Amino acid sequence: MRVCVIGTGYVGLVTGACLAHIGHDVICVDNNEEKVKLMKSGQSPIFEPGLSEIMQSAISAGKIQFTTDLGAGVNHGEILFIAVGTPPLPTGESDTRYVEAVARGIGTHLNGGYKVIVNKSTVPIGSGDWVRMIVLDGIAERQKTLVPAGGVRDDEQLPEITAQFDVVSNPEFLREGSAVYDTFNPDRIVLGGNSPKAIAMMEQLYAPIVERKYAEDQSLPPVPVLVTDLSSAEMIKYAANAFLATKISFINEVANICDRVGADVTQVAKGIGLDSRIGNKFLNAGIGWGGSCFPKDVAALIHTADDYGYEAQLLKAAVSVNERQRLIAVEKLQQALKILKGKTVGLLGLTFKPDTDDMRDAPALNLIEQLNRLGAKVKAYDPIVSQSGLRDGLTGVLVETDPQRLADGCDALVIVTEWQQFKTLDYAQMAKLMNHPVMIDGRNFLDPEMMLRAGFQYIGVGR
Repeated sequence: MRVCVIGTGYVGLVTGACLAHIGHDVICVDNNEEKVKLMKSGQSPIFEPGLSEIMQSAISAGKIQFTTDLGAGVNHGEILFIAVGTPPLPTGESDTRYVEAVARGIGTHLNGGYKVIVNKSTVPIGSGDWVRMIVLDGIAERQKTLVPAGGVRDDEQLPEITAQFDVVSNPEFLREGSAVYDTFNPDRIVLGGNSPKAIAMMEQLYAPIVERKYAEDQSLPPVPVLVTDLSSAEMIKYAANAFLATKISFINEVANICDRVGADVTQVAKGIGLDSRIGNKFLNAGIGWGGSCFPKDVAALIHTADDYGYEAQLLKAAVSVNERQRLIAVEKLQQALKILKGKTVGLLGLTFKPDTDDMRDAPALNLIEQLNRLGAKVKAYDPIVSQSGLRDGLTGVLVETDPQRLADGCDALVIVTEWQQFKTLDYAQMAKLMNHPVMIDGRNFLDPEMMLRAGFQYIGVGR
C-alpha cells in the first residue's frame, strides 16, 4: 500500500521505517530540511536500537523516501499518518497546533481519490472529529484560491474540489529504546473509526504484523485488533499510560513505607507481582517516571477531566508522588553525607530511561537542579549523552567521558538510569578513586552484596 507519514519523531520515523520494511511504499514528510537530508543518507536523527538498519534496508529496496514536500506525500499516500508532536502546555493540556497545521495542509492538497487520514499523534479525546473539520477547512481554503481576482460571473461555475476521506485513530504504544521491537511485536492494535472502508484498509496495512510475519516468536497467535469508535481509541492511549504511571507511583509509595519499617520493596514487588491480577511489570521502585509520554499524557487526562467537571484525584496523587520521588535521592545523599554544600556528586545516567537519547522530563534534570541549589558540584556519565553533542546543552553538570573520570573525587554516586553497562563496571576501582564511596542506587539496579564487596556504602530505595 502507499503510505505517507507526516512528522519524523520517534513515532513517525519508526512507523514509516517499519511499514516500509514489511513492503509498503512509504514517503516520510518533515519540514526540517537538515533532518530530511540526514534521513535520506540512511542515518537516524534519534537513537533507537535497530532503526538505522531498517531505514537503510528500506532505502536500498526503494520502499521509503524522505521529503519536505507535503503535497507530494499527500498525493502519494492512500493512508496518511499524522505523527507530529503534541507537547504539553503549562496548563497540562496538549498543544495541538502542529496537528492542526498538518490537517489543514492535508486539506489544501486533497483532490480526488479516497484517503484514510490517521491520527497517530497522541491527541485530546474528540480530536478525530476536530481533525476532519480542519481538513475540510483546508479544502475550503483551497477552493477560494480558485476564485479569480475579479470574482466570477453568475453564469460561470468553478470546478469543485472533490475529496473523499475518513479519519481513523490509531494510537501508538511504543516504548523508547524498544520501539522497533514493539512495532513488530505489539500487544494489540487499536483502530478507532466509523468507516468500514477505512478500517478495512488499516487492517490490510497491518496484516503482516497481525499475522506475526515479522515477530520475534512467529508461533504466537495473531495480534489482537480492537476496533472502536474514535473517542474510545483516543481514551485507550491516555488510560494505558496513566495506569502504568500510577502503578509506578504506587510501588514508589510502598517503597517509602518499606524504608521506614525495614521491609525490602524488591521482595514486596516480587510477592505482589506473582498475583495474576497485578503482574510484575512496572513494579520497579526508584526515583520516578519521566520522558515524553507519561508526564504529558497523565497531565492531559487530568486536564480533560477538569474540562468536563471531574477531578481526577487518583491521577493527581500519582503525579504528586512522582514529583516527590524524584528528590528521594537528594534526601538519601543528605542522610549519608549530611551537608551537601561543597561535596561532589556523580550521576550514572542522564536519559530518562536506558537505550534512548531522550532527555525530556528526565529525573536527572531535577537532581542536577536541586544539587546545584544545595551547593554541590555535579558530574555525570551517560553512555549516549557523554558521546554526543547533547551534553553541550546541559547546565550545572560536568559530563565526563567514562565512569572512572566520573568517580574520581566524588563523595557519592547515584544510579539515575539503569543502563545495562552499569551492571559490569569496575566498582572496586571506582570506589578507590572517590572521597567517600557512597552509592545511592536510585533504580535498585545493582546487587547490594556486590557493592559492599567493592567497598561501597550501598543505599537503595525501599531496601
